[in-house]
Amino acid sequence: MDTGDMIAQRIEALIAERGMNNRAVAISAGMSATGVRDIITRKTKNPTFANLVKIADVLGVSVHEIVGDPPSLRTIAIAGKVGAGAQVPVFDAYGKEGDGPQVEAPPGLPISGIVAVEVEGDSMEPIYSAGDLLFYTRAVAEGVPTEAVGRRCVCECEKGLGWVKQVKLGSEPGLFNLISLNPGAENQHDVRLKWAAPVRLHWPADLARKIG
Repeated sequence: MDTGDMIAQRIEALIAERGMNNRAVAISAGMSATGVRDIITRKTKNPTFANLVKIADVLGVSVHEIVGDPPSLRTIAIAGKVGAGAQVPVFDAYGKEGDGPQVEAPPGLPISGIVAVEVEGDSMEPIYSAGDLLFYTRAVAEGVPTEAVGRRCVCECEKGLGWVKQVKLGSEPGLFNLISLNPGAENQHDVRLKWAAPVRLHWPADLARKIG
C-alpha cells in the first residue's frame, strides 16, 4: 500500500466513524463538493497538505492521524557554554542526555554519546563565532586522552572554566598548553585540565535550531 492509498483509507474510515459524508466534509473544508471523494477514490493522487489539514480540522483530528506519525525529532543536549577570550563557567551535561536545553541534531551526525556546547567570546574568530555550537564526545570521563593532544578540543580546567582551544603538552606531565584559535588572542600555559574532548562538528549559529 502506498502513501496515497493509506491517506485515502484513513480519511474514509474517519468519515465513517463520525457518521459524516464525503460531500459535507469537503464543503466544510472549503473544497469542491467532490474534493474528498476524489481523494478517497484516488482520482486526486497527490492531495495538497493544506487540504489534508483542512479535512483533519473538520474531522476533529490531527493531520498526522491522516498522513501518519511525524518522524521523531533527533536532539542533542547542550551542555552549556565554552569561552575563548572571556572566562566562562562550564556545565558539563555529559551522561545526562535529555536534561536541559537541546538542539536539533545536524543531518548525518549520530546522537548517541554526543553533547553540544555554545561558543561565547571572540578569540576563536574567524574559525568559530559567538553562538556557534560545537559537538563532542568524551572518550573518558576524566583526563585528557592521547587523541586530544594537538587537536581543537572542548576542555574544562581545574577551576571549572570551559574552553575551546588547541590542546598541546605542557612543561611536565599533567599540564597542558591551551592555544587560542585566533593568533591575536592570549594562549594559556601549563594548565591542569579535568578533561578534554576533540571537536567532532562545528555548527554555525544561523543553522542551529534550539529546542527548550
